[in-house]
Amino acid sequence: MARSDTRYREAFNRILGYCETLPPEAPIPSETRLAEIAGVSRTVIRRCLTRMEERGLISWRGRDKHLLRQPRPEDRIALPEAPADRRDLEQRFLDWVLRFDVPANTPLSVAELSRTFDVPQYDLKEFLAGLSRFGLVSRRPQGGWMLLGFTKGFAIELSDFRSVLELNAVTQVAEAPVDHPVWAELAQLRADHLALKQAIDGDFHEFSKLDERFHLAINSVVRNRFIAEFQKVISLIFHYHYMWDKSEEKHRNAAAIDEHLTIIDALEARDAGAAREAAQRHLRTSKTTLLSSLRHHDLG
Repeated sequence: MARSDTRYREAFNRILGYCETLPPEAPIPSETRLAEIAGVSRTVIRRCLTRMEERGLISWRGRDKHLLRQPRPEDRIALPEAPADRRDLEQRFLDWVLRFDVPANTPLSVAELSRTFDVPQYDLKEFLAGLSRFGLVSRRPQGGWMLLGFTKGFAIELSDFRSVLELNAVTQVAEAPVDHPVWAELAQLRADHLALKQAIDGDFHEFSKLDERFHLAINSVVRNRFIAEFQKVISLIFHYHYMWDKSEEKHRNAAAIDEHLTIIDALEARDAGAAREAAQRHLRTSKTTLLSSLRHHDLG
């Protein structure tokens, strides 16, 4: 599948996601605004609008565009599986920012980064466009891209937003029906946490993978495509910080295992209040660890 077609499909689905928040007959924003929302050109947006009109989603008369009906799941376009070199591009980009201490407001050369990461320039531009939605990079008025920076302020905002998302998820887990698959996942996670706790002296470095599984399980209960997109970058940054700062790693991971187990205990008891309190304590610890890792690398 051509890259341009993949970009169009992704943009179309993002615009549908945006339209799902609008009431029927609501006006559709300008092509320029839709291009900002989807992170693509106006040419791609016009192609998306044409398909939406053909499917009876919108009326389109010049600049006058209105939503005719709410998008349905069958309106969305299937996406191809991302190639392997794209799946880890975010990790390699963060690694580059952190290891080379790239300061905020640094102009980014697409040509140089393309060579550094060994990916086509088109893929890199598409990646940066997606990353711009999270405030890490932005388009420069004169063209090109700017690294806004992984600063202390960014980390605090990210931590606060993560708390909102995960505390909501914890509440939904506590209220999930008994046949929900999350309970089997939590039972397995409990066993895996206890096993790692027993082997913590030698296997403490394995915690980051377990931590990722734990938070993915908690957040999997929430069916919201907007949350899922933000959760991706939040998860990436929080779990990646275990690679940044190795000081007191064993002690830190052992403490986090106990915090996870306390959350699991409360969830399995269907005690939403206790689960939220335990989750709040754990999220505060994660925030402190993230800020500490930034100080360790002089990034804050």
